[in-house]
Amino acid sequence: MSHVKAMRTAIAARVRALREPPAGPHETRGASIVRPVVFGATDGLVCNLSLIMGVAGASGAAGQDSHAIVIAGVAGLLAGGFSMAVGEYVSVRSQRELLEYQIDLQRHQLHHTPEQERGILREIYEAKGLSWVEADLIVRRIMRDPERAIDTFVREEIGLSAETMGSPVAAGLGSLCAFALGAFVPLLPFLILGGGQAAFALSIAASGIALFAVGLGVSRLTHRRAIWTGIRQAGLGGLAAAVTFGIGSLLGTAVH
Repeated sequence: MSHVKAMRTAIAARVRALREPPAGPHETRGASIVRPVVFGATDGLVCNLSLIMGVAGASGAAGQDSHAIVIAGVAGLLAGGFSMAVGEYVSVRSQRELLEYQIDLQRHQLHHTPEQERGILREIYEAKGLSWVEADLIVRRIMRDPERAIDTFVREEIGLSAETMGSPVAAGLGSLCAFALGAFVPLLPFLILGGGQAAFALSIAASGIALFAVGLGVSRLTHRRAIWTGIRQAGLGGLAAAVTFGIGSLLGTAVH
């Protein structure tokens, strides 16, 4: 129970932090969650739309075999969602394990070979354009605090940071929910209308609108042109769906 309570507290704290206004124009504290969510939603839309279009094309008449389409869509939603969740969790968890190993290793090196580590950090700052005297002054001040020194070495020498990694659980759950939501969009018309040309057309239209909306959301984060980003998302998703529909049609003709 204490572990579950601690996890809830950590998630609530992260959500509160994300809702706070950014501290500056370069604020990126939400990147660790935004990336898997955006990627999951896009992947869910494109993957399940392509799968549904492929099955529809193979059925011989677009959207007529609603039973096969629904089964394929639900299977794609579940399999893709859990695959995304596991993949994101393992990826972020592995990064954190690597970070923990590097922190322990750096702590060991600072304890046994401090002069060597001081020289390495000095060279890093010299490579950034500081003089030897300036770099040495900064390094000496950093080395006064062992924990700050470890954090600096991990960031500067190895390029790892706990702040940009985020939580493995949050990344996994975010990917799962986003993928499932995206994958549900092209499936919903077949669940409501029960197949046919209307469900087929509505599935394409709804997926295109959803992909365009995801593109608009991405543009708010990247500060790129909103319309172009939305069109790019929708266009690439539509291209993938068209290719799988064509391949499905060819396979369906060959099998029949």
